[in-house]
Amino acid sequence: QSHSMNNISRMSSAIISATALPAAGPYPTLDPFLFCVYHKDDYPADESVGGKMETALPGNGADFDPDAPYRMYHGEKVPGFPQHPHRGFETITATMDGLVDHADSVGNAGRYGEGDVQWMTAGGGIVHSEMFPLVYADRPNPLRFFQIWLNLPAKSKMVKPSFAMFWSDDVPVWNSDDGKASITIWAGDYFTKGHVQNNSPPPDSWAADSDNDVAILHIIMRPGGKITVPKATKSGVNRTMYLIEGHKNGAKVDGKIINKKVSLIMDSSKDVSIELSSSSTDNDVGKTTEFLLLQGKPIGEPVAQRGPFVMNTRSEIRDAFMDYQRTSFGGWQWPRDDMIFPQDKGRFALVDGKEMRPPMKSSNGEYEKDEL
Repeated sequence: QSHSMNNISRMSSAIISATALPAAGPYPTLDPFLFCVYHKDDYPADESVGGKMETALPGNGADFDPDAPYRMYHGEKVPGFPQHPHRGFETITATMDGLVDHADSVGNAGRYGEGDVQWMTAGGGIVHSEMFPLVYADRPNPLRFFQIWLNLPAKSKMVKPSFAMFWSDDVPVWNSDDGKASITIWAGDYFTKGHVQNNSPPPDSWAADSDNDVAILHIIMRPGGKITVPKATKSGVNRTMYLIEGHKNGAKVDGKIINKKVSLIMDSSKDVSIELSSSSTDNDVGKTTEFLLLQGKPIGEPVAQRGPFVMNTRSEIRDAFMDYQRTSFGGWQWPRDDMIFPQDKGRFALVDGKEMRPPMKSSNGEYEKDEL
């Protein structure tokens, strides 16, 4: 249950309102975002016979228990989300720890994680699976990532589905000079000076137009760290910050101590300072405090949503269900609904029939793209 903490707004001009985050489930979001969920699961080592990458106990089909060390979600033996459809928006899966196996009805696939970002434009319709195999048998398989749904405007809702993989080396990371703050730029043009940006959004994305000022930032503060997030470069931009880890450290946001996991609706026309005391002692997360920032110009169109479909009208939702029943959005070509890849496969992306791997360092220290 959310508890309003709007008294903050009277004390800090950059914070419009603050709401406690739910203990489990999606975070509240503002247009153009539809959905944001923080996955944090301490999966054990694979103990299955023959390297099946399965948990010892099967799932119940809908395991979202927030008090358990890990969740099976809709998986039976492998945690995750077996094949399911989407239409009318984009999914951005931004990873920090662990590995995810992706397969879809267009024929694209991948194993990614450990800082990689996958950006999928569902457009007119796609079926995909997102599974969390226990790849490692010699150590635990902790998994931590965000899945974020970014809406598409009416003109783009029925575009051809697409898939983009940004390896961790392509994702810009800004570090403060004192090493006490870092920002991973999953999307946007903030803190990217001096970086070559290789993670531009897909062409049909709302984020592809710089006028929409979409940004997705993962901010990590260490004791004694201080940064200023600049105001939005455009006017009329929605900006939300989420304090996701290290809330007991008492981080200051625009001069106000925040000691709960909260969603902060910000005034995007103002810079905002974030500061962490040098005496912070939240040992659970190595004394760091973490924020997620989502921002973008609102699309400003009606939103009709039912389950995995997001359109503008209820009749379009009915059409989506009928189209899916009739066409299966291209059908499922994979041998299992909870598609996973061999244990020794490593990180890869199969896009438009071409398999790629993360860049490998050559003998001179330069990165080389590895295409198979």
